[in-house]
Amino acid sequence: MRTKIRELRKLHKLSQEELAEAVGTTRQTITSIEVGKYTASLPLAYKIAHYFGLTIEEVFDFSELEEE
Repeated sequence: MRTKIRELRKLHKLSQEELAEAVGTTRQTITSIEVGKYTASLPLAYKIAHYFGLTIEEVFDFSELEEE
């Protein structure tokens, strides 16, 4: 699943570690989500989107899931 997390982090000048700490997860989890190896749980997706003041749909691209 594609996300805008990396772009949002860069825009807000945040490291993966800083974002992870802010949303209560690990840097490795943020890395895995950014490279598409891991799909965030709904609660984590909400926390990330809420942190940036966005909706889940604005951060995560669900178009691949809709095609299945």
